[in-house]
Amino acid sequence: MLSYRHSYHAGNFADVLKHCTQLAIIEYLKRKDKPFCYHDTHSGAGAYTVSSAEMQKNGEYQSGIGKLFGRHTGVGSIDHYIDLIGTLNPTGRLNHYPGSPQVALLARRPADRMQLTELHPADYSHLQTLIGRAKKVKVYQQDAWQGLKSLLPPAEKRGLVLIDPSYEVKQDYKTIVTALQQAHKRFSSGIFAIWYPVLERKATEQFIERLANAGIPNMLRIEHCILPDVENGMTGSGMIVVNPPYTLKADMDMALPVLDKLLSEGECGSTILDQLTNE
Repeated sequence: MLSYRHSYHAGNFADVLKHCTQLAIIEYLKRKDKPFCYHDTHSGAGAYTVSSAEMQKNGEYQSGIGKLFGRHTGVGSIDHYIDLIGTLNPTGRLNHYPGSPQVALLARRPADRMQLTELHPADYSHLQTLIGRAKKVKVYQQDAWQGLKSLLPPAEKRGLVLIDPSYEVKQDYKTIVTALQQAHKRFSSGIFAIWYPVLERKATEQFIERLANAGIPNMLRIEHCILPDVENGMTGSGMIVVNPPYTLKADMDMALPVLDKLLSEGECGSTILDQLTNE
């Protein structure tokens, strides 16, 4: 989908949940000395400037990182995320926000490898300039779903696959299920993290049900809505994690109430943390 630009949404409440989850998984993978591979299907531009016209247009970052930047919550998975953003903004002023590729780049070890796919030519060019020259990083101007077929399984046989489409093409909801089934067959030991928006509750639950019935064991659902359900409009987002680290549920059990308190509009927020399919 070449019309979608994540720069308009960077740093919003959905990014907070996605990047907190991403970091918690990467920290778990780093517990073993053996290198891992990070694969990002919809990499975007890699990093964003808060003062840009895109981020300022709707100011979505103010609903997310804008409320957390500079805080100390006492919850490790959230504070690790806030600290990582802080390393990019050493003056104490929020000027830069990382996309998921830069989050992974900052969190990984030198031996850990990254493979990033992005189809949009401008975002690919920016991503290649920003990250593509780093060691053990390869950027592909490639369709996300084709990348899952051609680049998995990684040689390391362990790692994280982040799947984060825009969902502007409604077919994405069906494509993800098929793509995940195929990718899981090739890389059954991998951790897959699928981000999804909450736009309309009935449609969201239908999508979750299709994933739950995909024949893939050990799925964890993590969801945070900052507003009550409405018929139209994004009120929250979630992550479906396949092969979640055994530490992830406990991490998110601590993080979700704090994120709900800090990011939700008044007392209207809600969270879900549920084992969707068993091991």
